[in-house]
Parts: sequence; structure tokens; C-alpha cells
Amino acid sequence: MLQIQKTSANRVEIDFSGKLDAIDMLTGLDELIAVSENISNGRMLYKISEISIPTLGALGVELSRLPQLFSLLGKFDKCAVLSDSAWLRTAANIEGALFPGIDIKSFEFDEVDNANAWLEAV
Repeated sequence: MLQIQKTSANRVEIDFSGKLDAIDMLTGLDELIAVSENISNGRMLYKISEISIPTLGALGVELSRLPQLFSLLGKFDKCAVLSDSAWLRTAANIEGALFPGIDIKSFEFDEVDNANAWLEAV
């Protein structure tokens, strides 16, 4: 399941669980790009639970959209990642160190209040 929702003028929330196939990935990325179109100084809350490795088709779709995804990063200043998986939290923190211009911080899945507070802090 992949749900993407714009919750305010500069905030997007993504809920992801399970396994993605190519159609889910294509639909989700199109929706993310569309809802992020007019965002600046954005905040993103990314909730990931019970994840399975995406299909090869889904990974292919993601790779084909990399240019759009990199331009999307410029619209967001902060991204909080909530996950029940330690390795995903570690990966998110590494990505935060690798991508300039966006702060990415991971939280335990049940730390929603802490993640929201961090996103709202200036």
C-alpha cells in the first residue's frame, strides 16, 4: 500500500507498507510529483511499516524517474522517516548525510509526535 497526501501548503505525508510492484510505483511517483508541484520549503513525513523489497519492475520505474525525483528533493527542507525497521532508519540517516539541502532524520515508528515536532521546528 502506498498513500500520498498533501496535508498543508508545504507538507506531504507518505504511508507505505507491504510490497510495491511497477504499477504501484508508477502511480505513487506520479502522485508524489503532482502534489509536490507548488511546494517550497517543504516538510515530508514518510511512514514505512512492514516493508518488503519492491519488485524489479518497481525498481525500474523508480530508476526511470530519478531526474524528477532529484528535482523533487529541492522542494523539501526536511523529511522525517518513521519506520519499524532499524536498517531503514539507518539508511534514511545515511541519505540525510548524502543529499545536501534536505535534512532527513529517522524515528521509531511510534515516535510520531517527536517526528512532527522535529518537522515543525525552525
